[in-house]
Amino acid sequence: QVQLVESGGGLVQVGGSLRLSCAASGRTFSRYAMGWFRQAPGKEREFVAGMSSGVAVYTDSVKGRFTFSRDNAKNTVYLQMNSLKPEDTAVYYCAARTAGLAPVVLKEGRRYDSWGQGSQVTVSS
Repeated sequence: QVQLVESGGGLVQVGGSLRLSCAASGRTFSRYAMGWFRQAPGKEREFVAGMSSGVAVYTDSVKGRFTFSRDNAKNTVYLQMNSLKPEDTAVYYCAARTAGLAPVVLKEGRRYDSWGQGSQVTVSS
């Protein structure tokens, strides 16, 4: 397992933007599969976006609005969130799989071995 520290959440108005960051420990970060998940009150955790082997995958509801990126030199991944909607309100979690993942299974939360503490994102109308 690795340690994941998230930052960047907050309160934003509809249509606004936020960028989440997730800093990871470990020496082989470039090999990690990384993902972002979210959980809204009363709902199950859902996949938002992920990246493995240079391939980014997004859930349909955020395509065109969210961008996943990573800086291997800083052991950090980012989630740039634009055109935010009230339904994006949730606690956002960063996750890592140190052994990597095939892009097709990035959306499966059970495959990750490390999770961040969560960062609240609230979109107000």
